[in-house]
Amino acid sequence: MEIRKNVPGNTVTRDISKLAEPTGNIYESVMIIAKRANQISAEMKFELNQKLEEFSNYADTLEETFENREQIEISRYYERLPKATLIAVNEFEEERIHYRKIEE
Repeated sequence: MEIRKNVPGNTVTRDISKLAEPTGNIYESVMIIAKRANQISAEMKFELNQKLEEFSNYADTLEETFENREQIEISRYYERLPKATLIAVNEFEEERIHYRKIEE
């Protein structure tokens, strides 16, 4: 997954009316952002688990566990990434999220 570097690492005050413009309803916009944030979070978790799986040793007991510098660096990298919600809001503002409304 490509992580955008221009996504702010902390919260930013946003104009609610600008978030509501694409859908016409703030609640629809929030639901679209929330669903995308869940997708991003799942992708990030999957990637992290794949990378950390290389270091797992199933024969270890609690006494035999030791720290691996590479494993710590991978964990720190993922901790420093912007949160999934911030990435989703950024994608929504840049119109990079494709959604459709199902009409009844």
